[in-house]
Amino acid sequence: MKKSELKSFLDFKAEQYNTPEFIATDPVQIPHHFSKKEDIEIAGFLTATIAWGNRKSILKNANRLMEMLDRSPYDFILNHSENDLENLSGFVHRTFNEIDLIYFISALKNIYKNHGGIETVFTENAEKESLQPAIHEFKKIFFEIPHPPRTPKHVSDPLKNSAAKRINMYLRWMVRDDKAGVDFGLWKKLNASQLSCPLDVHSGNVARKLKLLKRKANDAKALAELDTSLRKLDASDPVKYDFALFGLGVFEKY
Repeated sequence: MKKSELKSFLDFKAEQYNTPEFIATDPVQIPHHFSKKEDIEIAGFLTATIAWGNRKSILKNANRLMEMLDRSPYDFILNHSENDLENLSGFVHRTFNEIDLIYFISALKNIYKNHGGIETVFTENAEKESLQPAIHEFKKIFFEIPHPPRTPKHVSDPLKNSAAKRINMYLRWMVRDDKAGVDFGLWKKLNASQLSCPLDVHSGNVARKLKLLKRKANDAKALAELDTSLRKLDASDPVKYDFALFGLGVFEKY
């Protein structure tokens, strides 16, 4: 397939799947339950954190988590009591459990009280063409307070060669304004051009079939290679092709 044909094909597929109907089957539906900026940020971050495995299980557990936070995640994070934290007992999604969740609540409180919020942390550490170094800095700040040794594994680090799929997905939600109502475009000081495609087994396999990616492992080096390919197709909005690659892989078994 010629480059012009590939671009036309992927533009068509991105538009096909980047629609409000996409929300109903995707974890992005959870932050869509909220209207306050901070609630959307926190609901999105916590949902993205557990967004691996069976999609029905992800949605079920993310909804349960929002109920545990009284459907007011920002207020819960800033004003919770010890008794409130006890009510989180028993939460588990795969290897993410109540120990991790209680720490995440504390870490987010620290970020909002002492660092200006999640958006500020990413904005202050962003590079012109990439948010991958900002993810690394975010993780450092997230774990700057005393934490369980088991918990850092739940926030990926691109500088340790992780593709950081879930946090790149979260950044797509927060930064990209898709005009279709899927991604929020809440963070105005960052641009879609800085985003990286959430790379997983589905998007990776399709990207290889389309010769957008050669590297076999889904790691940070593969992400950089895929970013380069997608930026050649649309430098201003490369991650719109996440919808195309994901849709082709999951829905069409391409």
